[in-house]
Amino acid sequence: MRKLFFPLFITVLGICGSAFFTSCSSDDDPVTPPTDEVEAQLQKMTLREKVGQLFYVRPECLDTTIHFNLVSTIDNSADDIKKIKLQAVNATMLGVNEKYPVGGIILSAHNIEDEVQLAAFIPQIRALKGSPLLCIDEEGGRVARIGNNENFLVEKFESMGAIGATGDPKNAYHCGNTIGTYLKKYGFDIDFAPVADVNTNPENIVIGARAFSDDPEVAAPMVTNYLQGLKDAGVTGCIKHFPGHGDTQADTHFGYAQSLKTWEQMKDCEMITFKAGIAWGTQLIMTAHIAAPNVTGSDIPATMSSVILQDKLRGELGYQNIIITDAMEMGAITKQYTNAEAAVGTLQAGADIVLGPQNFVEAFDAVVKAVEDGRLTEQRIDESVRRVLKLKKQIRR
Repeated sequence: MRKLFFPLFITVLGICGSAFFTSCSSDDDPVTPPTDEVEAQLQKMTLREKVGQLFYVRPECLDTTIHFNLVSTIDNSADDIKKIKLQAVNATMLGVNEKYPVGGIILSAHNIEDEVQLAAFIPQIRALKGSPLLCIDEEGGRVARIGNNENFLVEKFESMGAIGATGDPKNAYHCGNTIGTYLKKYGFDIDFAPVADVNTNPENIVIGARAFSDDPEVAAPMVTNYLQGLKDAGVTGCIKHFPGHGDTQADTHFGYAQSLKTWEQMKDCEMITFKAGIAWGTQLIMTAHIAAPNVTGSDIPATMSSVILQDKLRGELGYQNIIITDAMEMGAITKQYTNAEAAVGTLQAGADIVLGPQNFVEAFDAVVKAVEDGRLTEQRIDESVRRVLKLKKQIRR
C-alpha cells in the first residue's frame, strides 16, 4: 500500500503543480483581488463615484433650483444665501445627488437652527450618495457656527489670539477638546481648524486674532495641542491656510491677495507652525488662495500652484496626507477662473479635495471631462481618492 501511495502522490502533485504554474502564466485568469480594503473599494468605483469623493460642498450646491452666486465671507456667506436657510435635504437635492455623488458636506451657520433641526438634518446628509463626511468651520472666537448660535449652550472662546497670549498650550488643548466634544456629540467628523497662520502683519484684515500669535514659536505648540484636543474628542482637525495667510493685507474672500515673502523667509516663520502640524500627524491641510510671487514666480494663487502644493508641501516638507482647498467660491478664485478652470486646475496642481465650488455641477462635469480628454489621468484621480477613502476608514472605524 505504501509503495503505491508515494508514486500516486507524486503524480497528483505534479499535475497540481503543472496546473498551478500554468494558471500563474495565463493571461486570461482574473487578477487577484487586492487585500487592502481601500484598494478593493477603489477598484469597484466608477469614474463619477471617484470624482464625487473629491468634492466637499455646501448643501445648497445640490439644490439646482437655487440661483445665485455663492460668495463666501469670513463669518459665513453672502446675505442672499443666508435668507434661504437650507436646513433639510429636499427632493431636488436627492435628484441631483443621484448623478452627482459627493464626498463631504460643510454646514454653515445658516444651515443650523438648533439641536432638534441639526439632529434631523445630519442623518439625511449621511444618507446621500457618496457617503459624505460632515464638516464645519468651528475655530472658536469669531468663526464658530455653533458656538455663536444662541440656541446652543456650549462654552465660547474669545479668540485664538487670546489663548495664544496666555502662553500655555494646555489652553489650546482645552479649546480644541471642548469644541471637538460638542461637534462629536452633534455628529460632525471634520473641523476646519485650527488656524496655523502666523499673524505677522498688523494690517491683516482676514486672520488677525484667528491666529494664535505673531510668533511662530508660540503658535506651533498651540496648533498641535488644539489638534490633539480635537483628536481626543473623536474629531479630525485641519490646519490652514498653507503657505500662510498671516502676512497679507487683502482678503481672499473678495479678491486678490499676496505675500511677498521668499520661501526662505516663510521657512523661518510660517513653515514652523505647518511643519509642527505635519510632524504631529495632521490629516488635512487647507490651502490659501494667496499669491506668493517670490516663491512661484507668478501671481497664481497657492491653491492652483504645483510649486506650492507639490514641490514645497509634498516634496520639501514631506506631507503625504490630504490637501484640501479653501472655498473655491471665494473672490480670489472666481474673479480669475471659471468653475471648470478652478476645479481642474487645483487637482492638476496637486490638491485632493475641492471645497465649496461656486457651481458644483459645472465643476464636477469639468473634472470628468478633463479625465476623458486626458488633461487629468484617472491615476491622478485615484491618488487623491485613496487618501480620501483612507481618511473615511479611519474616521468611521
